Amino acid sequence: MHICFLTNEYPKAGFPHGGLGSFVKTMAEALVKNGTQVSVVGLNYNYSSETERVNDVTIIRIQKSKVKGLAWYFNSKMIVKTIAAIHEKTPIDIVEGAELSFAFLPKIKGIKYVIRLHGGHHFFAEAENRGINKWKGFQEKRSFKKADAFIAVSNYVKNHTATYLSYHNKPIEVIFNPINSQLFQPLDIAIESNNITFAGTICEKKGVRQLIQAFPMVKAKFPQAILNLYGRDWFFPDGSSYVKMLKETELPKLKEFANDVVFHGAVAFQDIPNAYAKAAVCVFPSHMETLGLVAPEAMAMGKVVIFTELGPGPEVIVDGYNGYLVNPYEPKNIADQILKVFDNEEEAKRIAKLARQTVLEKFNPEIIVQQNIDFYTEIVKCNS
Repeated sequence: MHICFLTNEYPKAGFPHGGLGSFVKTMAEALVKNGTQVSVVGLNYNYSSETERVNDVTIIRIQKSKVKGLAWYFNSKMIVKTIAAIHEKTPIDIVEGAELSFAFLPKIKGIKYVIRLHGGHHFFAEAENRGINKWKGFQEKRSFKKADAFIAVSNYVKNHTATYLSYHNKPIEVIFNPINSQLFQPLDIAIESNNITFAGTICEKKGVRQLIQAFPMVKAKFPQAILNLYGRDWFFPDGSSYVKMLKETELPKLKEFANDVVFHGAVAFQDIPNAYAKAAVCVFPSHMETLGLVAPEAMAMGKVVIFTELGPGPEVIVDGYNGYLVNPYEPKNIADQILKVFDNEEEAKRIAKLARQTVLEKFNPEIIVQQNIDFYTEIVKCNS
């Protein structure tokens, strides 16, 4: 079987990427180990084209178009041309992409097209309290019509997306994201007491602002606490920086605590485990998630994780058993849960152990990869 993933975010040294890129890398390498051929096609981070083979995964990065207003058209043409060239040489069974991926891609006979629900435009528009962008909304609906099947990364994203978009009676399966428990495992690195760590894009929907607002309440009881924020900046439609906004509006409110909030910027995928390893607690108070990779990744490292109680949070964590859940809009609730971890070291160790065990059971790459292969095989057989 030959699977082709569409993404512009496949991890590349020196360039930032998000959860989608991390997912595709983990899934691609796990599929290869299982004997599946994998190609990845996407636009390059810079204006050049390149092809490389890493861990037996073929990664083709296409030069982006510079034509203003029509870049989407020329980029789509190049992606289709690249897929067709690969298919002619080594036939592709499945092309998989995120929600908007297929809007402008003509389907190639013999290939099945699968959308994996990572959280599309309609899904996140509600969480960010904004209206549907007509252009993006059109693309998403068009893409869904073209798909032959869907994979949802949580029950929540499956059900919630269905309130906005139709699956057109096509096959859909819920399959969790795999977690690389070899990369994300307990490390022999000293834990920094009172180290609070967040990882992810620094933006409103990740709950970073509320986490910063919770920080003074933690500092009142634990003066040595440090808040470490790892992740790329997010930019408003006018191009202004979200991090800059936080530094100008939220950090001054912290007064003498402001220097204890540290923005580390984007971190390479392979360096994230070191950041988690030093943490006393990892906090991810997202306003909305499809499932999220950071929470189970940190759990796999034997960390106490505080995650959102909204959306799929309860699918990952049972509050008080293998982690803690919070209302991400309530800074005091976030602070109270952090203090709960700091106040009871023995309980934290018990929860951290159960956290890793949960990931090994629910996010096991071998099991999840086989679930994906079984679903791919079923789709390929349909109407073939």
